[in-house]
Amino acid sequence: MKVVLLKDIEGLGKKYEVKEVKNGYARNFLFPQKLAKLADEKTIEWAELQKEIETKKAEAELAKTQSVATNIDGIELTIPVKIGEKEQLFEKVSAQKISEKLKEAGFDVKKSQIELAQPLAELGEFPVKIKFEHNLESEIRVIVVEEKEFTPTP
Repeated sequence: MKVVLLKDIEGLGKKYEVKEVKNGYARNFLFPQKLAKLADEKTIEWAELQKEIETKKAEAELAKTQSVATNIDGIELTIPVKIGEKEQLFEKVSAQKISEKLKEAGFDVKKSQIELAQPLAELGEFPVKIKFEHNLESEIRVIVVEEKEFTPTP
């Protein structure tokens, strides 16, 4: 029996592929679990159309991600923090804080995309990698400065 898969099934095939399976497997497992549909002309046409739509969507998403990765690469992000008498930070600069500053600068980056082994705990400049989908990476410079001396540039 020929079926069109509605989801990726390990050992059988990918979503929207047409596969030949045994009748009992299709009737007793694939159809009740809504993992496949019977492959007739109409269903095969529908599957091809769905494949096209998903391919176009993936290409658009890749282009958008590449654009963000290119635009963000190499920027310098200044983060002011309060410090004590011995130049110890009252709060460490975490991936969350970096993500918030990037959002203020117009970049939509989640904290899970920021590769930071541990929060930044001292003043200075630090390279920080940002990992995007599709194995794209960018590197930014995070500059941690004392809050009172920081004056934002217009």
